[in-house]
Amino acid sequence: METDKMKRTWEKDILLGTAVGDALGFPVQFLDRATVQKEPVTGMHPWHSVWSDDTSLSLCLADSLCGGYDLQDIGNKFVDWLYEGLWTPKGEAFDIGITTDRAISRLANGYPPREAGMDRERDNGNGSLMRISPLVPAIRGFGREEQERRIAEVSSLTHRHPRSVLACIFLCGFELACMEGQALPEAFARMQRRVAELLETERFREEAPHFERLLHLDYASFKALPEQDVRSGGYVMETLEASLWCIFNHDNYRDSVLHAVNLGHDADTTGAVTGAVAGMLYGYASIPQEWVDALARKEDIIALADKLDAVLEK
Repeated sequence: METDKMKRTWEKDILLGTAVGDALGFPVQFLDRATVQKEPVTGMHPWHSVWSDDTSLSLCLADSLCGGYDLQDIGNKFVDWLYEGLWTPKGEAFDIGITTDRAISRLANGYPPREAGMDRERDNGNGSLMRISPLVPAIRGFGREEQERRIAEVSSLTHRHPRSVLACIFLCGFELACMEGQALPEAFARMQRRVAELLETERFREEAPHFERLLHLDYASFKALPEQDVRSGGYVMETLEASLWCIFNHDNYRDSVLHAVNLGHDADTTGAVTGAVAGMLYGYASIPQEWVDALARKEDIIALADKLDAVLEK
């Protein structure tokens, strides 16, 4: 498995996977599940192939990582996205979450990047989880503590609450385990054990109730959850759980992502996170070509992915 994975370009898998999932879900964003499933998404809308902030901020992160790991530079790219339209599909930022907006405003006003993110209980939307996956290939060669430190820092640029940070650690750690060749059940179990350890530390101890279902159901039981028990709003834990559930219940990119966006509510972000994981698992070649061809700025996304892949191979 590892040999086959190494032949692929991880960033192309993740960035195209994210952008396609985002674009598929964006036209039905905020519609409730019953409404979406009356006329479910079956493919890319020919008139609506733009992606939202999920992809834009993922691209900003990838762009910054081309120059190495520099938290201030990542923050600067986020500022340029919000105020200058960097890595937007049509030259202007839109669909901006409240927590992300406030944090980037603080970055623009000179807050240190490690202190800019919002850290209140109410600041646990999915705004850092949606953009964290491009970091994963860049931290593969580090030890676990350094990996988790960088994940926490990149999340904390906008979402500094321990719950959001720990959700990002779970997702990225799961992706890293899959990249190393672990099957889905083993990767899931590995992160259950690691997050359980982190919940014993002072920083994360109070978050245990919010991770209870994710940590106490084994792979088969989590996969078997009925759809009505899987929520898909903008709360970080809902997005993490819904994305993993869609991945576990399908064995290909297309079906994983379509199921994700057809859960409704925050459909673009559930689609983006599911798309990042499914792209990583199955490769960008598994994404229906007509969906990729329809993407706004497709060639720019591919060029950025190739650039970062070349940097990370050195």
